[in-house]
Amino acid sequence: MTFGPHACTTPASFEAEWLLTDGIGGYATGTIAGLRTRRYHALLVTPARRVALAALDPVLVVPGAPPVRLATHEWGSGAIDPAGHRHLESFEIIDSVPRWRWRVGEYVLEREIAMTRGRNAVAVVHRLVAAPPGAQARLTLTALCTWRGADSERFCDGPDMVLDGTTVAGAYRLDGPGWKPLGEWYLDAYHREEAARGLNPIEDLWAAGTFEGTLRVGGDLTVTACSGDLETPLPPGPTVVDEARRRARRLVRQAGARDTADRLLVLAADQFIVTGGDAPDVIAGYPWFGSYLRDTMTAYEGLFLHTGRTAEGAALLRSHAALGVRMREETLRDADGPLWYVHAVERHVARTGDADLALELLPAVEGVVAAYTKGTRDGVSVDPLDGLLALDAQHAGLTWMNAVFPRGPVTPRDGKPVELNALWANALGAVAALRERCGRDASVVHARRDAVRAQFVKRFRAPDGWLYDIVDAGPAPYPKGGSGVHDDSVLRPNQLLAFSLPYAPAADETHLRDSVLRAVGAGLLTPLGLRTLAPGEYGYAGVHRGGVFPRDTAYHQGTVWPWWIGPYADVLCAAGRSVDALLHTVAAHLGECGLGSVSEIAEGDAPHRATGAPFSARSVAAVLHARAVIRQNCNLQGLEKKKLAREPRPRTRRNALR
Repeated sequence: MTFGPHACTTPASFEAEWLLTDGIGGYATGTIAGLRTRRYHALLVTPARRVALAALDPVLVVPGAPPVRLATHEWGSGAIDPAGHRHLESFEIIDSVPRWRWRVGEYVLEREIAMTRGRNAVAVVHRLVAAPPGAQARLTLTALCTWRGADSERFCDGPDMVLDGTTVAGAYRLDGPGWKPLGEWYLDAYHREEAARGLNPIEDLWAAGTFEGTLRVGGDLTVTACSGDLETPLPPGPTVVDEARRRARRLVRQAGARDTADRLLVLAADQFIVTGGDAPDVIAGYPWFGSYLRDTMTAYEGLFLHTGRTAEGAALLRSHAALGVRMREETLRDADGPLWYVHAVERHVARTGDADLALELLPAVEGVVAAYTKGTRDGVSVDPLDGLLALDAQHAGLTWMNAVFPRGPVTPRDGKPVELNALWANALGAVAALRERCGRDASVVHARRDAVRAQFVKRFRAPDGWLYDIVDAGPAPYPKGGSGVHDDSVLRPNQLLAFSLPYAPAADETHLRDSVLRAVGAGLLTPLGLRTLAPGEYGYAGVHRGGVFPRDTAYHQGTVWPWWIGPYADVLCAAGRSVDALLHTVAAHLGECGLGSVSEIAEGDAPHRATGAPFSARSVAAVLHARAVIRQNCNLQGLEKKKLAREPRPRTRRNALR
C-alpha cells in the first residue's frame, strides 16, 4: 500500500490509521500523518492496555538550514504545530511494516516501525536514504511518554512520572543513542476523534528525554521501547524490521493468498490472533476491544480456516472444551456465543477432516446443547411447547445486539430471536454430523433437529415475505411493536442465518429464501455491509456520531455491520446468484480507514462513513469468508462449464451434413 505526497498532506492523512501488534495483546497504532487523533495512538501499548511511549518527535538538522520539525501535533487551542506531515513525500506499508519518507530539500529521512513477536517491544528505525554527496544530517528524537490506561488520560498535576536512566515509571524501557534526560510536560495535546465521540479529548504528555545522532546516507538511528522483561536486550532495530517482513511473507504463503486484497486480509487476520496465554485467543478489534467468546467464534472460520492456521485454531477450540459446564455454573453474559462455538468446531472438522479433534470435542459441543436444554444462567431456555430457544426479559441485551443503557437494552431480544434459533437448529445439526463422523448413533439428535426446523419455519414465516425478527417478543419500546407479547416482523439481517448456516433451518425453503434476499437487498444492503435496520422502520438511525448515548442508540438501529457480508454471500451462493460484485467496495475500503483492514461498522446513510473500531476481527473474517465463497462459486461454475463442454452435442441435420 503506497500513498504519495498529496495523500500524506491532506486531511485524509489524519483519518487513515496503521496498526502493528506483538501477538500477545500489545500494539502500536497511529495515522499516516503521524497526528495522534485518538487517546489510543502510541508507539507502544502493553498487553494490559497501558499506553507507554506516545510518540518520537524527529527534528532534522541539515547543513546551512534551520532545524526542521517533522512531527505533527494538534493542541487544545486548535493549532497544528509542528506540521511535519507537510514534508512527507510518501507513506507505504510493505509486508506489514509501515514506512514514512520525509523530504527536506535534497535530504530524505525514512522511518520504519516493527514490533517483536511474543514480546511487548517496538523498534523505530530512522535511516537517511538521500543527501548531497558526502553530506550528513543531525537527527534528534524527543520521546513523549505517559503511563496510563488506554481508555483514560493523564495530566501534569497527576502522579509524578519517574525516570530511572531510560526506564520510565518503572514499567518500560527506552533504548537508543545519545540519550539526554529532559523531563518537561507538553500540555493540552488534543485528540480530535475522542472529541467526535463525545469524550475528553485533552491530555498532557511528558517529554522524558531525547536521542541524537549524526546520519550519512545508508546510516540508521534506532530507538526501541519494551515493557515486561526489561533485562533481556532486544535484537537490533533493522533485524526486528526484517523479521517482521519475513513473517508476513510466510503467513501469506501459508494462506495461499492469490491477490493484493487476499494478502492484506491475511495479514489483517494475524493482528487479531494472540498467543500469550495457554492457548491462542482473538482480540475482537483495535484499539479498544478485548477478547469475547461471541466475536472469537463468529470470526473463527475466516481467521483460522481461511488462512491456513488450523493447528492454532484447534488449540483455541480445545481451550473452550468446558464451555457447557461454565454455562450452567456461571454467567457468561453471552446468549449466542456458545452456539457459534459449536458452529466453529463443526466447520473445523468438516474442513480439515480431523477425526481425532471431532472425537475429543464431541462431549464439549454436546455439553453446550445440554446446557441450553436445561437452561443457562444467561436466561436462555428451551420452550417445551415448540423446542425453540427463548431469552427472558432480564437478559434481553445478551445477544450480538448488545447495546444497553441503564434503563435497558436499546434493541431488546427477549422472546425467541430468529438468529438465536437459527444457530440452535444449526447446532443440533452440527452435533448430529459430529456424532456420525465419530461413529456414534445420531438418530435422536436428527429427530430433534428436524422437529426444531419444522417449528422454526412454522413460527418465523411472516406475512411480509420474510422471517419474523422475534416471535413471542415482550412489550416493545416503540409503538409498532405493541404493548403485549407479539411477533415482530421488523426487517433486520438476523434472519439470514436461517439460510446461510451449514444446517440452517430454512435452507430448503427456496421461495422464502429468494423473497428474503429481495427484501434484504432492497432495504439493508450497502457497499460496506448490511444495515441492522431498514430505513423505513421505526427507530432507524442513519448516522453513528456524537457522544455515547447517540452512538449506542444507533449501534443496531440502522448502522452497517460488515461482518454480515459473510452470511449474505453464503445465501446468495446457495440461491445460485452472482456474488462477484459484492466485495469491490470492501476491497477499496482496505486503503481508507484501518489500513489493510475492515472497520467494525459504518453509517447507514450514504456515503456510509466508516466508524467504530477501525480494525475489526469479525469484519475481516467475514470478508475472508466471502472471498472464499466467491472463489468456490466461480470454481463450481467453471467445473459446470467444463462438464457441459465435454457432453456430446446433439446431432442435428446440419451437424450430420457437416
